[in-house]
Amino acid sequence: MAKCVRCRRRKAKRFCPALGGVLCPLCCGELRDREVQCPPHCPHRERHKPYQDRRTLERRPETPPRHEPPGEDVLRDERLAWLALHADAPLAEIAASRPEFSDADAVAAMEYAKDKLERGGGLLLIPGQDRGPRNDAGEAVRRGLDACRYERLVRLAGGQEGYTTEEKIRVLERLIRAARSLARENPAGRAYLGRLADQFAAIREDGEKTRILAPR
Repeated sequence: MAKCVRCRRRKAKRFCPALGGVLCPLCCGELRDREVQCPPHCPHRERHKPYQDRRTLERRPETPPRHEPPGEDVLRDERLAWLALHADAPLAEIAASRPEFSDADAVAAMEYAKDKLERGGGLLLIPGQDRGPRNDAGEAVRRGLDACRYERLVRLAGGQEGYTTEEKIRVLERLIRAARSLARENPAGRAYLGRLADQFAAIREDGEKTRILAPR
């Protein structure tokens, strides 16, 4: 029997349509909808998705993140709230075009973007492939963060400000906690994504940048 294309140790028992190769069950579970963007028709994804969604929400303990001082909410900072808006925007757009996209999928996308930032942008590499697999929603979140520039209401010399990797991670940690909290009762639902849709509708309606400071 063939070896798993990821670990190269265990026996491969599952064909992965996203990778075009075979995986062992353990690697399939670790990669599913995180580093690998699983197609909706994959039988392994369909069979294990309820468990995977629950695992996504419960994977890490609800403890204060290491990048955020206790009692401090990064979204009270207008500059970081503006960055959060650019992380949320791709998720809102994807949810509007993909009815099957859930809160658990949104959490997985943000975790993918956060993990990639912490690894310095590296992707999982599979032998024999030109590029690693990717979570398309997570890549969209990462691009949104990278493209974001903050422009002060009072223009100063120097123009727009960029963001550090640590600031991006702090914002993602905050958004992941909010999404997990809202999605805990129904991971396959859209409590978090519905709130995003309402928030962006309000922004479009009045065009005020201060809307992004509303508590999540």
